[in-house]
Amino acid sequence: MSNAKRSIEQIIEEQVQKWQMSRVEKKAQKTIRPVITLSREPGSGGRVLAQKLAEKHRMDLFHQELLHEMAASAKVSRVFLHTLDEKGLTVLEDWIASLVHQRHLWPDQYQQHLMKVVGTIGKHGNAVVVGRGANFILPPEGRLRVRVISPLQVRIDNLVKEYAVSVADAKRRIIRTENERRAFIRKFFNADISNPTHYDLVVNSGTLEIDRAVEIVSRAAGL
Repeated sequence: MSNAKRSIEQIIEEQVQKWQMSRVEKKAQKTIRPVITLSREPGSGGRVLAQKLAEKHRMDLFHQELLHEMAASAKVSRVFLHTLDEKGLTVLEDWIASLVHQRHLWPDQYQQHLMKVVGTIGKHGNAVVVGRGANFILPPEGRLRVRVISPLQVRIDNLVKEYAVSVADAKRRIIRTENERRAFIRKFFNADISNPTHYDLVVNSGTLEIDRAVEIVSRAAGL
């Protein structure tokens, strides 16, 4: 646990330093590279797609687990917010306030931190953000919301191969994870995770190879 904690803290420190070093460069730029939010059905290959996108375009990658650890810490959200200038911070706070009002949210401490962390990532741009409802948090400007789906049997087969488990076990894992993600989005964002209108692009990895999906998402993001 301590090693994992230390690793996460190191990742956060490196990310903050990277943002601080690039602030001068970004002031000279007229546009900020987009953020791609990626929601995925379990077993659909969304994690691999996110990894390939980040590597291809040299983008920062924030997986669901890392976002969760960040949002669980008030210290992290404060550190992240300090990487924004006064104008960026004001814009972010105003956006979060409007989001809470529009979606009729009653955010607890975890959700407040989550929105601040993801919102800060969005302000810096050039990132792939996986899960945690990031598509519901970020404003439309400079954001591409992607949902990765695949037929159930394909996803079962993927888990059987990846984890060397039985078909029955793979199916149970998928159903459990789907239920957990659906409940999370319903609880924190008052929304249905599978509703296609919450996304700009839906990718079916059951009919598209991951490399082809990377090309499609890249073009849609203008990369």
